[in-house]
Amino acid sequence: MSLKNKVVVITGASKGLGRALAEVFLSEGSKVTICSTNEQEIKSIAKEIGALGFCADVTKEEDMTQLAEATIKKFGSIDIWINNAGIWLPHNFVENFDMSKVRKMFDVNIVGTINGTRVALRHMKEKDSGTIIQIISDSALVGRPKSTAYSASKWAVNGFTKGIREENKNISILSIYPGGMKTYIFSENKPKNFAEMMNAKDVAKKVIANLKLEKPEEELIIQKPKT
Repeated sequence: MSLKNKVVVITGASKGLGRALAEVFLSEGSKVTICSTNEQEIKSIAKEIGALGFCADVTKEEDMTQLAEATIKKFGSIDIWINNAGIWLPHNFVENFDMSKVRKMFDVNIVGTINGTRVALRHMKEKDSGTIIQIISDSALVGRPKSTAYSASKWAVNGFTKGIREENKNISILSIYPGGMKTYIFSENKPKNFAEMMNAKDVAKKVIANLKLEKPEEELIIQKPKT
């Protein structure tokens, strides 16, 4: 797929992988809308990189609808929708998690992904084409001690994505499973191996290289090469 003039929406794109994806798409000639819940920050970043910035909360479907409407008003359509927004909790034993924080994480990671997908599908089905990319995590593929709540949220997104892929044969549904990245998702209590984690820009380039293939991998695992 050529990405020139493709219209791309990326949630959770004020920093980390979301911003890295936006910058690489822009370098490919795409038209990009980025969103986050911090209006001042997202507008500033959008101006800096040359994207359309929009303040939206993925946990509110009406916000996702407004995000889509603003993008279509500006660019005429949506070709690629990337559900990237997500949060993480520091490692702990399951009995010690603060359940109010777990519920918030589920609301962002699971409900937020569902909201974005529903809005994207409504638009893409009208034109019978489009691509939805779910940024999941390799935590959706294995059990990890002290990361049970986060992994549970990502296993849920993985199952949801496999289901919608079966429902929508004319829409491309891609799952991305990155390993640990040096991003602001770990702003609270960084893991011990943070310094060895992948660079978000390198992961973004791999996501986009896959997308440009004639037949992209539907389930792409991106991990740091073993040395």
